[in-house]
Amino acid sequence: MTKRVLVPLAQGCEELEAVTIIDLLTRAGVDVVTASLDDNRTITASRGVQLVAQTTLADVESDRFDVIALPGGLPGANHLNEDARLHHMLRQTVQQGGLSAAICAAPKVLVSAGLLDGKKATSFPGVIEQQPAENMTFVDEAVVQDGQVVTSKGPGTAIPFALTLIEIYWDRTNGTKSKAVFSSVEVLAQQLLMRKANCLACSSVKCVV
Repeated sequence: MTKRVLVPLAQGCEELEAVTIIDLLTRAGVDVVTASLDDNRTITASRGVQLVAQTTLADVESDRFDVIALPGGLPGANHLNEDARLHHMLRQTVQQGGLSAAICAAPKVLVSAGLLDGKKATSFPGVIEQQPAENMTFVDEAVVQDGQVVTSKGPGTAIPFALTLIEIYWDRTNGTKSKAVFSSVEVLAQQLLMRKANCLACSSVKCVV
């Protein structure tokens, strides 16, 4: 069965994180649903890039998702954190056996939803250390998974964050199809990271995407 992932898009979200999550999960065969918080589905991200959500949160509020993945950015993460519907959906997803995931400044939403109590987690520096969840342990790593909660640091870790979500739901031990899907996305991610590392010496690196 195709996995469903909800990516809520708030005004002022971090576009690199949002697009990386959406793109890599879609390439992996996941049914990614993007939803705005209100009726305005045109999202102006933190750097002025415009994204168009497929639907609104009101339209999918009662739907069941395998994963809810929150992009960060400001003021986007603050808008997400102010939405009580989203807190409920995050808790419900975990109760139903799914994952709640957040990157950059968005782990603060997981704190507010009570999902980081007693958990190991990370975020953009200074976000959840200042207002930690009860008995939470901050871990200075790119991606941290603790049970059904996944957190990540920021734009520079968006690819590992997305790959972690893919790996969890495309278990490489469960047949050749899932192995091939994960491997192809992983290769693409490695190529993207290689281009980033060699952008000042492009004559030695062949652009592939």
